This record gives sequence, structure tokens and C-alpha cells, in this order.
Amino acid sequence: MKSKIKGNGVRRLRDIPRIFFAVPMLMAALLLPFQVRAQDVTLNLKDADIGAVIATVSDVTGKNFIVDPRVKAKVTVISAKPMNKDEIYQVFLSLLEVNGFAAVPMGKVIKIIPDVNAKQVSTPLANNDRPGRGDEYVTRVIHVNNVSAAQLVPVLRPLAPQQAHMVAYPGTNALIVSDRAANVERLAKIIQDIDQPGNETEVEVMPLKHAAASEVARTLTSLDQEARKSDPSAAVGITDRPVLIPDERTNSILMGGGKSGRLRMRALVSHLDTPLENSGNIRVIYLHYAKAKDLVPVLTGVASQVQDKGKVAGGAAPGGATGGGPPGSGINIQADESLNALVVTAPPDVFRSLQMVISQLDVRRAQVLVEAVIAEVNSSRAAELGVQWATFDRTQGSNAPVGLTNFTNGSAGSSIAEIGGAIATNRAPSLGPGMTFGLGRFISEGFSFAALIRALESDGSSNVLSTPTLVVLDNSDGEITVGQNVPFITGAFAAPVAGAGATPVNPFQTIQRQNVGITLKVKPQINEGNSIQLNIEQKVDSLSTSAVRGAADLITNTRSIKTSVMVDDGKVVVLGGLITDDLKENVQKVPFLGDLPLVGSLFRYKRNTKDKTNLMVFLHPVIMRDGELAERMTSGKYNFIRTQQLEARLKDRGLLRNEALPLMPPMQDMMKLPPPFEPGTNSPPTDKPPANAGPSDGRSN
Repeated sequence: MKSKIKGNGVRRLRDIPRIFFAVPMLMAALLLPFQVRAQDVTLNLKDADIGAVIATVSDVTGKNFIVDPRVKAKVTVISAKPMNKDEIYQVFLSLLEVNGFAAVPMGKVIKIIPDVNAKQVSTPLANNDRPGRGDEYVTRVIHVNNVSAAQLVPVLRPLAPQQAHMVAYPGTNALIVSDRAANVERLAKIIQDIDQPGNETEVEVMPLKHAAASEVARTLTSLDQEARKSDPSAAVGITDRPVLIPDERTNSILMGGGKSGRLRMRALVSHLDTPLENSGNIRVIYLHYAKAKDLVPVLTGVASQVQDKGKVAGGAAPGGATGGGPPGSGINIQADESLNALVVTAPPDVFRSLQMVISQLDVRRAQVLVEAVIAEVNSSRAAELGVQWATFDRTQGSNAPVGLTNFTNGSAGSSIAEIGGAIATNRAPSLGPGMTFGLGRFISEGFSFAALIRALESDGSSNVLSTPTLVVLDNSDGEITVGQNVPFITGAFAAPVAGAGATPVNPFQTIQRQNVGITLKVKPQINEGNSIQLNIEQKVDSLSTSAVRGAADLITNTRSIKTSVMVDDGKVVVLGGLITDDLKENVQKVPFLGDLPLVGSLFRYKRNTKDKTNLMVFLHPVIMRDGELAERMTSGKYNFIRTQQLEARLKDRGLLRNEALPLMPPMQDMMKLPPPFEPGTNSPPTDKPPANAGPSDGRSN
């Protein structure tokens, strides 16, 4: 019902009662906080009591309210146009929200309580079809499909009021929000924009300027792993967890995963990629396999190249390194040999380059087991047959020879002149090997003659097998020598003695000792495909058992090979060999007489020799890249020697029956470590055997 007062200055008497009726109504309108109309109401309130406002809204909207005793406030509303009852109720909800209260429907009544208690009562459940209106307090479950609901909570929490409730449920990857319907709807739209399917195969490259990519990736990966340990439920339903892989060559980080995860990691990486205050950082790098002293010149050269290419920003730092880096560069590289460590002082850019080089050089090198097989079969045969004559003149009372046939192609001591000279000086003649016959006859006129008949046949053979074995690191020199140290005469000093015909005296001789035996020098280089390049120097020396006429000292036989070969792992290659078949025939004779048939044999001396030698040298290299193969090869050699010792114990030792031959312990006992000494439990170590132990002879069951 609309009330209007009309007047034209002249009023009829019938309008007087209406005027008196309208005056109280106008007065009531001034007292009420707003003007009530039949359909539309205009709210204009100033410091009105909230209890009176609740009563008026109840009359206008027809709703029943239960008011909490804590709901007390003075409210102000300014409106310029009339509103219907639905609009009045929405304004009323906004009025409650501004003053920290909420209206929660409970059946046919509505509870008006403080906001802090609204989430603990049965608020209406909203969804996409019925999201609620305005400032109506609702609870809504928002499902998230592509990103982690737990990661959305810290992002959305600042957008909600302090008293609003927001929690993530990892089981279904959903968000539960209790707040005003308008605010909940706003959050739902934000989530809808964020919850977009990401391309998991997308890879983002983030180059770094100051920090090392490997260190940043390791730090962030450790942070993510610790987060999973502290909250295992956060890992359920996560599809955008980023994956970080460092690229040390370009000092970049490859990031893969969802957009939200990459965005979070990008912010952390940017925070870590900041320059340090001190550009000359000092770091200690402990090496595992390489020698620190050997790496210093290599790293110094690398640092110089890095600076020449302009990779160090700001130029050279003042006060350069002393001997450990380029002068005036601010780089110092020193080696601590006791700890096998490098002390590097360099800017971050240079240090990253040096660290990359060190990681590639400080690797475990493989070992090569080189086994040389030297096989030699030698046979020799010799035959001698000859007659020598001598004639002596005894008319002057001496035995001076006046004629002889002296042949020198025989063995030492086989010449008739040597035998005669020994007899003339009252020395025992050295007849040498073989069979020697002597004939002599004296004639009355004072002449005598003598004949020496010599015959010799010898046959000898040898079969030598040597297998020197050597283990060498890759690209390292190795040498093994097995033999004797033999003295050779190199000079003598003879002091003259006064008097004619006196024999000089040798006060001293100079000698030089040399190794005579087997020497193997090798330097292996492992190539691609398990092939090995070997630089080999193989030498086999031995003392000759046969005497050589005219030799002043010992005679040595030498076989030497110096070469480079390529062989595959575990294969056998022949280094070289010698196959000889030598036949020598030497004849000495008296001219004309030695050519006579039959009788000429009395004036000839024949010597025939035949030597046949077969020598071959083989090589068998095996690459040992790990400790397991090295242990297997060592066990095989160890058990072979121990088996030989066990077989030697089974033989009869004659006079040494009570003496036990040495025996190596089993391989398993060699690898066992002694138990740690604990006072009060174990006996202290001692060299004495236990009292109940038998004689220690090295026997093993």
C-alpha cells in the first residue's frame, strides 16, 4: 500500500480525518530505522541497533531468526533506491558479514552467530549447480584434476578471510572451503583457471650465471625429498612435481613437470643463482684416483684458456697467484700431496670449468695383466777329427821344435803347440774335451817327432719356457726383471816389475755388473672396444754354456724385442721369434799333403757343428676394470703356486725328513682381517704361539 499526501491549499472536510491519521504514521516512520512499504523498502540507517534491524528484516522477509547473545553492534546503511525483500535479505547478510557475523540456516530458522563459529555448525553445502548467493555462508568441495590441491592452499589462502576455512584432501585431490558464497565462487573460478592440463613432456632450460648447476639441482632435489619424508601424504595425487637435471657443460638446469611445479622451482633457482660477495672463493677438492700434483699444470692451463675466452667477468683480480695460476688472474691452484687434494682459489665461473675437468680426470683407471710366454727349443751337435805333427831338435840339448802342424779350429786345449808349451814349462797340459792320443819317437841322430790325434763328438739340447707376468695401470710404465747380476771384467792395471823376463803383477781389475735374465717392460693403453695398444720391450739374456775360442770373459746369449702391438682383451698375439738351422764345416790342412788320398787324413783337421734354435715370444693381456676380476685372476695364480708347494711336500726329502717345506696360507685366510682388540675380552696381540698350539710348520688341512 502506497501512502501519498496531496494538498492544493484548499482541503475538503472529509480529508481532515485522513490528515490526522497520516500524522502518526509519519512520526512512526521517523522513529523506525527505515521506511516500510508494501513491496519496496529503502534502507537508510545510522548507528541503528542490530537487534532492531534483525526484527525489522524478520517482519519484511518473513524469516525466523535465532540471535546469539554475542551479536551486538551498531550498524549504518545508506540506500538511494527501494529494494524488495530478497534484496533486503542479501543486504542484511552483507551487513552481518561487515560486522563479523554470519547467518546459518537450520531448518525453518536462521542462526545469527559470530563468523568464527560459523564453520563449526552445519552450513549449507554448495556445488556447481547451487553455489549460493552473495554473502551466504556455505561449505563447498572443489575437485582439482591436473594440479596438486595441497599446493593450491598456500596460493589461495591469502585471498580468503582469516576466519574462512580451507583445507586440501589428498585422497581425492580436492579442496574444502567454508566461506561466503560469493568468495567461494570467486575461488572456484581461480582454481578453474589454474587447473589446466599441463604438458608433462615439456622441458624448460634455465641457464645459470653465478651458481653451479649440479649444486643447485642437488640442493633442490634434497629439499623435495625432505618434504616428502616430512609429509608422505603430500606425494599422493601429485602430477606436477618437477624433475631437475643439471647440464654441467652449459651450466644450465633442465626442468620437467607441470607448470605450477616449474614455476615454483624457477623462483627458487633464481633466488639461489646470485653472485657471492667474495669473487675469489677458496675450495678444497679431494681426489679419489688421480694425483693432485699431476693435475696442477693441467688445471692451470685450463684456467688460462677460460680467461682468454672472456669467461671471467670483471677482468683479472688484483694480487694474482704465486706459481699456482696465471699471473694477475686471481687464480691459485695448489696440491696437497699428503691428503691428495687440490686447493683452488678462483671465481665461480672459472671454478665450475675446473670442477668439470677434475671430475672427468679423477676416474678409476683400469689395470692390465700382461703375461709373456717365452718358449725356446735349442739343439746342437759337433764333431772333431784331426792329426797334428811336431818335430824336435835335441842335438843342442833342448826340446825346441823345428817343425809342426798346429791346427787351431778345435776346442780349447786341443792344439799340439799348447800341449807342448805346457810340457816345456813343467805345467799340466789342458787337453780339453774329447779323446786325445799322443805318439812320440826319438831318433839316434838327435831328432824326435810327436803326433797328436784328437776325436770329439758332442750333442746337446735345451727346452726353456718362461712366463713373466706383470700387472700395470692403464697408460703407466711397468717393468719386471728376473735373473742374475753377473760381473764382467771391463779393465785391468798391470804394474811392471824390474828385471828382464820378470812377470808383471795385476794389482786390481775393474768389473761391471749386468742383469742376465728376463726383462719385460710394457706400457699398455686401453682403446675403444676393449683393444689394447702395448709398447713392449722384451729381453732375454742367458750365459752361454759352450766356450768360444779367444773369448776373454763370459759369453751371453741375447734375445731382444722392442715393438708396439694392438691386441684385443684376453687374446694371444705373437711378438716375434727366431728359427735358425746353422751348419758349419771347418777344415784345416797342410797344402798338397792334406789333399793326398788316404794319407792326406794325417795332415788334416776337421770340425763340423750344427745348431738349431726355435724361439717364440707370445703375449696375453687381460683388462681388469674392477676389483672382482682382479681378485679372480690373483686367486688363480695364488692357488697354482700353493698347489705346487703341496705337491712338493709329498716327495721324499731324504736327510731333511723332519723339516717342513714352506707353504702359503689359503687365500681365504689371507683376506681375513684380525679381530679388533678389546680390553678385557680379547688377549693383546703377541708374537708367541698359544700354549695349546702344536709346532707351526705352515701345514694346512
